[in-house]
Amino acid sequence: MGNDSSLPSAGAYKPLTEEAIARICEAVGEDACVNDSDELRELGHDASEFNGLPLLVVEAVSAHQVQALLRLANALHFPVTPRGSGTGLTGGAVPLFGGVVLSLARMNRILSIDRENLITVVQPGVINMDLKKAVQREGLFYPPDPASLDTCSVGGNAATNAAGPSCIKYGTTCDYVLGLEAVLPSGELIRTGCRTRKGVVGYDLTHLLVGSEGTLGVITELVLRLIPHPPAVTTLVGLFPRLSAAMGAVASVLGQGHIPCAMEFMDRHCLELVGDCLPFEGVQESGAFLLVEIDGVPDVIQREIEAIGEICLECEAVNVLLAPDSHKRSQMWDVRKEVSLRVERHFPLYIPEDIVVPIGRIAEFVEGLPEMEQRYGMKIYSFGHAGDGNIHLNITAEDRRMLDRVEEGITEILKRVLAMGGTISGEHGIGMAKRRYLPLELSPESIRIQREIKKVFDPHLILNPGKIF
Repeated sequence: MGNDSSLPSAGAYKPLTEEAIARICEAVGEDACVNDSDELRELGHDASEFNGLPLLVVEAVSAHQVQALLRLANALHFPVTPRGSGTGLTGGAVPLFGGVVLSLARMNRILSIDRENLITVVQPGVINMDLKKAVQREGLFYPPDPASLDTCSVGGNAATNAAGPSCIKYGTTCDYVLGLEAVLPSGELIRTGCRTRKGVVGYDLTHLLVGSEGTLGVITELVLRLIPHPPAVTTLVGLFPRLSAAMGAVASVLGQGHIPCAMEFMDRHCLELVGDCLPFEGVQESGAFLLVEIDGVPDVIQREIEAIGEICLECEAVNVLLAPDSHKRSQMWDVRKEVSLRVERHFPLYIPEDIVVPIGRIAEFVEGLPEMEQRYGMKIYSFGHAGDGNIHLNITAEDRRMLDRVEEGITEILKRVLAMGGTISGEHGIGMAKRRYLPLELSPESIRIQREIKKVFDPHLILNPGKIF
């Protein structure tokens, strides 16, 4: 695999000389070019542990600038790494081979909100939360809700097909992308998709670009589907003696026809770490925490959340608490988001994984983690989206010198996930962090085809090289 022509080496690119930088700045405008050393270092990493150092950053404000940059990249053969808000966890926005980082953060305008047709047109740098608030003022709803929704960009969400807790009811980012404007590695501008709910003209290039992690094209505009905003929402928290009981409740809730807009769980390790932040007793002593959220018509969801509470009690919940007001709901979600932050602060070695297993096997999978912890000398904090089987594993160790051993353990965990019929990544993507694990899940022929697709779009391998493969 290391000799494949779709895997460039550092020597595959020409140096970005002062003359080349001058040509870039002339083409995109001096105001768009950043070469201050501190800013270059800052924009050379994302939220992962990976770092790179670009020789230049271009902060684009238009598709024309993106086109000019990529045309020069092909002519002068230097790499370009697209970047949104830098919240990714897999190194997808890290300039592995130096070159130019193309920041789309300044392309952050909501171009239109069409209430009649339930669509919005946005630039890629729009922050997810800002979009949610803007469309909510029009009585509309944009559901995708990654954990970093207050800082992540919609373009970055599309590049990784990001999801979040609402996925169980509303789906992932790709379910809301109707069409795109994108610049291909050649510098050509294309428009894909349409502004209607249906459209089957030609190959679906829109959803080939969505989830491609910035390796096939640079998204410069998105046409997004909206839905009416739910009139009300309410939340329930169940405390269980063990995770298997909580997962039994999840299966019962879904099996009885309820479709929550979120079902989140935390295991015992997580509760020991953040249980002190929750406003009720007995949390840190519990074996599992289950948060269920329902949205819809007030009277209807009140009856439904009470029925779900009864199901939880029948499934051995030791306590069920309702949080109908927005302050208490916000408090519970803040605690759920605090887990990763505390884990990262507490351990010198911290590796986040986001696997997915069939819903009915979550408990079986998590209950097998203590054996992995003991065998490989690591501690694993598991939480995630119980409603769709997406488990976030915060894998830790007390000493960074244990990295090789811990990575052996991660490989074993991923093999177990696949044996259960799952997948090695639910929302974070592959980037640099998981590319070595790709052959565990995909056949050689599947990888070959995908590399050939990459070469069709990007024959000179100048766009986000070294990612995924």
